Amino acid sequence: MAKIELVMPKMGESIMEATILKWLKKEGDPIEIDESILEIATDKVDSEVPAPESGIMGEILYPEDTTIEVGTVIAYFFTEADAPNGSAPQKEVVEQVMQPPQQTVVKETVAEVAAPVAQNPSSNGQTSRFYSPLVLNIARTEGISMTTLETIPGTGKDGRVTKKDMLSFIKNGARTVVTPTVSPITPSQPTIKPTPTPPPAVQVRSTPAKTQASGNVEIIEMDRMRKLIADHMVMSKHTSPHVTSFVEADVTNMVNWRNKIKGDFQKREGQKITFTPLLVEATIKALKDFPRVNSSVEGYNIIQKKDINLGLAAALPSGNLIVPVVKNADQYNLMGLTKTINSLVAKARTNKLSPDDIQGGTFTLTNVGTFGNLMGTPIINQPQVAILATGAIKKKPAVLETEHGDVIAIRHMMYLSLSYDHRIVDGALGGSFLRRIADYLEAFDGTREI
Repeated sequence: MAKIELVMPKMGESIMEATILKWLKKEGDPIEIDESILEIATDKVDSEVPAPESGIMGEILYPEDTTIEVGTVIAYFFTEADAPNGSAPQKEVVEQVMQPPQQTVVKETVAEVAAPVAQNPSSNGQTSRFYSPLVLNIARTEGISMTTLETIPGTGKDGRVTKKDMLSFIKNGARTVVTPTVSPITPSQPTIKPTPTPPPAVQVRSTPAKTQASGNVEIIEMDRMRKLIADHMVMSKHTSPHVTSFVEADVTNMVNWRNKIKGDFQKREGQKITFTPLLVEATIKALKDFPRVNSSVEGYNIIQKKDINLGLAAALPSGNLIVPVVKNADQYNLMGLTKTINSLVAKARTNKLSPDDIQGGTFTLTNVGTFGNLMGTPIINQPQVAILATGAIKKKPAVLETEHGDVIAIRHMMYLSLSYDHRIVDGALGGSFLRRIADYLEAFDGTREI
């Protein structure tokens, strides 16, 4: 039988580790090609790992809830390619797979992989250790300086610091900031001009003490995704000075057009057309008019994106949120936007999104109107610089200007709100961009063909 190594797959350019959520197969189980073997999770998305070929599940090297570097062997898989007559009775195959010699080989492999882990990284401040974006994000959120970060022992591959190492460091209440000692300057050494006002030492934020619950309460621990969302939201508020602007738009023409064509559209295309692709269409036009909003910030540099990759915040059945991304959204017509958005939403609700489906967003839209809310003040989805919230569409009396004078009529009205990063988006730019979206919605062509 052919023996294949199952390695932790790389789920994206910036993802260096993943957590095993659940093994879907046990040792000795028969597996069909492309059948899911295990569920894994990163700081971005949950995914299933399929079988490369049909065969038998070998020894599992790591238990559930273990965080592992990408590229690490996590289990062995045995194909039936070399079995007599191309196949063997399941019982004989399982016994062959689980023979002691095979187990010995696996244990030796684990020992070889684990050997470098015991090495402690250098802590002299001159190390060139690699830190994943997740580790750096935790360090930034917890106020851990780079000097302190270099003193944290790493248990990952080649001594890398993992998320587990960071959480353990914080949980243990490490509060000491390493202050390097300065040797007296001798005549043979160059004189270093001291800074007039040295910055204060960064204090490591300790884990808050557990509160004693009293009364009729229930303590519910956050699930993994909710913890990630919480960390991401706090990081965004710390990173970007948020400002929110509001406008009200008359979307009567858009509503009437959709009500008129939605039945025929579904019969012809097999797709429901919601308001979302219509809102996305107007947003794309405004982003082309104000490209600075389609940017990110790195230090004092503005990274203006040429591609418009529009993220759509979607609510999951669990109550958590995820943001699938329509890549190159400006290259789709209304039909293409509708089908792409419907596909992403369906995948989100069934936990079928791939890592690529949620990466690379340059701007985000969240529809708070689906929950009956009139408006919202959303938090920016880092590293973007703005996020649009669309409220519920309500019938309201409104003043219309006509050639015969002003009249009051019943109109479909909707609030739009834009939260933006005041470091590079000022009120004039943010307000003008938001107003432009409303103008496109109000000028919707009610006679357009589908």
